[in-house]
Amino acid sequence: MSSDKRGLGKSPSLLCKTKYPIMLVHGVGSRERKHSSCWGRIPKALENEGAEIFCSNQDAWGTIEENAGMVKESILAVLSKTGHKKVNVIALSKGGLEVRYMIHQLEMGDKIASLTTISTPHNGSKTMDYLYRSHKYILKLIDFIIDPLYRLLGDKNPDFYSTCHQFTTARSERFNHEILNSSKVIYQSYASIMKKPYSDMLLFIPHIIVKLFDGECDGIVSIDSAKWGVFKGVITGKGIRGISHSDLRDIRKMDLFGMNIRGIYIDIVNNLKQMGL
Repeated sequence: MSSDKRGLGKSPSLLCKTKYPIMLVHGVGSRERKHSSCWGRIPKALENEGAEIFCSNQDAWGTIEENAGMVKESILAVLSKTGHKKVNVIALSKGGLEVRYMIHQLEMGDKIASLTTISTPHNGSKTMDYLYRSHKYILKLIDFIIDPLYRLLGDKNPDFYSTCHQFTTARSERFNHEILNSSKVIYQSYASIMKKPYSDMLLFIPHIIVKLFDGECDGIVSIDSAKWGVFKGVITGKGIRGISHSDLRDIRKMDLFGMNIRGIYIDIVNNLKQMGL
């Protein structure tokens, strides 16, 4: 999937004016801040095209179960504020697992019109299997650093070690067996890929490792792991760079070498509009 420059003009349009508001749900390591969204320029670009955008506010390193409750609170607050009966959710990475858990376990199926996941590790990570099998001590050391840091940054209950373990393939298989799709919700998914290891120097080493264990990936999540519900395709961009996992939340706040990340999200939301959602 690639995108042109639609939606980046000066005059507002109704290209993304969906029936229901859009809730953006972030993944691990991200936090919404008072004056700066962890989604970069994406929310503003969608609003300029007529979308009603809200962002979740769950912990950066909370477990799926802990964060699902926070996402539920965010969605209920949006429904109360807007008067709508449902929202469309676009969830990045682990956020997609939290929303799936919320829909099934917290009985939110009647509040969600659609769930679109982007590079969510639905089917787990063989890379994480290897790390937990052979390098647990490294993960425990990182946990010792990450948890206190993110508690200072606002996480209520950060748990790096347990959260990462939820990405193992055995844990993911059990999760998929227990957490069933709701017949009331439309589920669709996208993957993305880095075309070269040096496409994103932040993920240079992770891309090499994850590709070795899991296959083509965006530096963090493989294509095969990202497939859930109706698979809508692989986001690649038009240039030689591809789209990395960090690109998907517009971390650099700029487009590079054929990467039009705002246009990609505009296309996704426009597709929801065309579906009557």
